[in-house]
Amino acid sequence: MPPRNVVLIGSMGAGKTTVGSALAARLGYTAVDTDELVEQDAGTTVVQIWEAEGEHGFRHRESEAVVRACAGGRRVIACGGGAILHLTNYGLLKGAGAVVYLRAPGEVLWGRVQADGGRPLARDRDAFMHLLNERAPAYESAADLIVDVDGREPDDVAAEIERRLETDLDRKVKLD
Repeated sequence: MPPRNVVLIGSMGAGKTTVGSALAARLGYTAVDTDELVEQDAGTTVVQIWEAEGEHGFRHRESEAVVRACAGGRRVIACGGGAILHLTNYGLLKGAGAVVYLRAPGEVLWGRVQADGGRPLARDRDAFMHLLNERAPAYESAADLIVDVDGREPDDVAAEIERRLETDLDRKVKLD
């Protein structure tokens, strides 16, 4: 039995939005991206929110987006990289469904965010690597499943998640 929702967490550049769309199509769920919800509500981009309101303003908006994203069922929720780190968000996201950490090596993630551009926390390589090292343990502890994404196509990652939701997650639930 598939979970009520699937929550994708991980660093910026891990492919949460892209994999989320592919997974939602496979499961017949709706893809929801918390950064997109923030932008829709604010009527502006994440970068502009960071510039105008700082991290505190963005995180407040992100928490509101997490509440909205978790309010329904049959959703694949792609979260911003820092969303799971806030206690309220953590509880909501863990309660919403299966949490899947999309993991990749730091250098791969750095290359992806540089190619993408426009990421407020990805302007300095050393700071980015430090942030990634700080967050990785939180991602791992929050995850019901960990999926490595380096060198893989989004559809292949989505197929693995779909398969593991049925096998690994069912086995974990029976063991708990």
